[in-house]
Amino acid sequence: MRSALSVSFLIFTIIFLSSCDRKRVYDEYESLRGWHRDSLVNFELNNIDSTKVYDLFINVRNNNEYQYSNLFLITEIKFPQGKVISDTLEYEMTKPNGEWLGTGFGDVKESKLWYKENVKFDEPGQYEVSIQQAMRKNGEVDGIQELEGITDVGFRIEKRDN
Repeated sequence: MRSALSVSFLIFTIIFLSSCDRKRVYDEYESLRGWHRDSLVNFELNNIDSTKVYDLFINVRNNNEYQYSNLFLITEIKFPQGKVISDTLEYEMTKPNGEWLGTGFGDVKESKLWYKENVKFDEPGQYEVSIQQAMRKNGEVDGIQELEGITDVGFRIEKRDN
């Protein structure tokens, strides 16, 4: 009787937790150990419903080794038929008092950063998203060779509330 109750509780918990994220269409991460300025974080998107509209996010996990209050990224979306959209983005990572933005306890914070809204993937085939860090110190021309403190970079697609 006790094991049947435990199994039932486990199944209920799994169903409950998986239903909490109904908007998620795609959500993947790549772990990093230092982010070299020439390294791309790549995500391949397949079988995205072309009739729906989505919001896109970049997820970043950082720890206390990250020394900056902002984050510059260069992104590209490569469409199946060859079109490429590039963006240079800046995100605030701290409040004015230096306190980390994002969620989480302890040393690691996770930030869900808006990338694009109302996006339609209307070309059939595989899309590719690449993300590259573009940080540089004030007054320097060359970018930071190896960016420390970013532990994971993710890409997320959510269904729009219509």
